[in-house]
Amino acid sequence: MSERPMQEPTFLILTALAAGPQHGYGVITDVREISAGRVVLRAGTLYAALDRLQAEGLIEGDREEVVDGRVRRYYRLTDSGGARLAAEAERLRRHAEAASARLRARLAGGAVFRGSLTGGIASPPGSFGGSRSRHRLAGGAA
Repeated sequence: MSERPMQEPTFLILTALAAGPQHGYGVITDVREISAGRVVLRAGTLYAALDRLQAEGLIEGDREEVVDGRVRRYYRLTDSGGARLAAEAERLRRHAEAASARLRARLAGGAVFRGSLTGGIASPPGSFGGSRSRHRLAGGAA
């Protein structure tokens, strides 16, 4: 039986640590960047997650340093954390490929929809009267 899917914040925290050891604020910054600002972790949420991930053996403490009189802890991905992240990334890749294949099949069947795999309006060549019609369908000026 496979492990259950990771929650997105966990996936993003492990992804941030895959680049190398980081302290909490670095992880928060990386998660925001990786998610294009969609996921913003608060310190309390992050440190609870780091404690849980450490207890699960997916990350471990790397080192501590004192900055402005405060202890800054660095965390790193363990080998099992790297393996778990790789498995989750592969699971997500397979799901994305299945979705992409079905969208390609839908497109080949003549459907017009927003958000094609190339990022715009998509329709098969010659359907619905060409590009001017596609723009009208999308709500744009003809």
